[in-house]
Amino acid sequence: MIFQISHFKSQMLSAILAGTLFLIASVQPSVGAEDEQKQSVIVVAGAGGTPEYGPQFAQWAGLWEQAAAKGGARFASIGLEGIRQIDHPQAALEAATLASQAKTDRAALQQMLARESQQSAAALWLIFIGHGTFDGRVAKFNLRGPDVSANELAEWLRPFSGPLVVINTASSSAPFLSVLSGPNRVIVTATKSGFEQNYTRFGGYLAEAIAEPKADLDKDGQTSLLEAFLTASTRAAEFYAAEGRLATEHSLLDDNGDGLGTRPDWFRGVRPVQKAADGASPDGYHAGQFHLIRSKAEDAMPLELRNRRDQLELEVIKLRDAKDSFPEDEYFSRLEKLLCDIARIYEQTDKAARGS
Repeated sequence: MIFQISHFKSQMLSAILAGTLFLIASVQPSVGAEDEQKQSVIVVAGAGGTPEYGPQFAQWAGLWEQAAAKGGARFASIGLEGIRQIDHPQAALEAATLASQAKTDRAALQQMLARESQQSAAALWLIFIGHGTFDGRVAKFNLRGPDVSANELAEWLRPFSGPLVVINTASSSAPFLSVLSGPNRVIVTATKSGFEQNYTRFGGYLAEAIAEPKADLDKDGQTSLLEAFLTASTRAAEFYAAEGRLATEHSLLDDNGDGLGTRPDWFRGVRPVQKAADGASPDGYHAGQFHLIRSKAEDAMPLELRNRRDQLELEVIKLRDAKDSFPEDEYFSRLEKLLCDIARIYEQTDKAARGS
């Protein structure tokens, strides 16, 4: 009897999943997406220190600019040639005004964050490219002029409740993770400790991977932040192995708010295989839902429906991870409801795209 129930449930859920996948494939891109649904990308390029680093940082920033343009996101940069911003003429005028008012890159960053929508449902990506320092107590990112500490950045970001990505690709960046970690945030650092103080290559590999189809590990037609993180981490490790050198950087990702971070070798494919501390959900699931460049099917979905879909998918994952704690019938009943809710979202998107 148990086998019959399980077999029937499995067939039913397979049918639901098949219907969901059909809807995903059939959705067409939306036309004229609302401006407020655009993601924002701010790249902060730090002080080069020596001549060989400045051009590298500029090149990596350029890759992020290209990815932002391809993904239809707003883009702004600090620390290269003054302040650059691409979006529309009014934004360019505002950026020029900000450049004239800000005396330092640190002040420009603070002012730019203050101008961002703090409750936006669209993600803000904040990327730091450069060098960092750690004195055993305070971690800082090196800017032209006064540096910015992890604690200062945390204070500036405190009002933000919308989706937030902070990527610090600098040396000694790990302390930023524990300070900035929180709900609805993904924090990525190039190092696992503040004492990994050598120049880091992770940032270059990440800037390449975020827009690279080869980094799409689950083959869904788009590269997530998680996939870019895993790809860049692998390439950094391969560099040190090929050079016969001891690795001096070990990247971390945190998206469950516990402030601990997860190493890339704790994943098999895009699935975390290690338990999080204190019963928290494993890192990686939330980061897998951030895409700077979305597939056509993903881009067709209105922002509010996409956010609801993402929440339902996280509930499916949480339920799956807790499967052993439920009776079989209850588990399948809960799973069926969640999958049906997800399918309805794709159906709504499909109807909206077809104008019906």
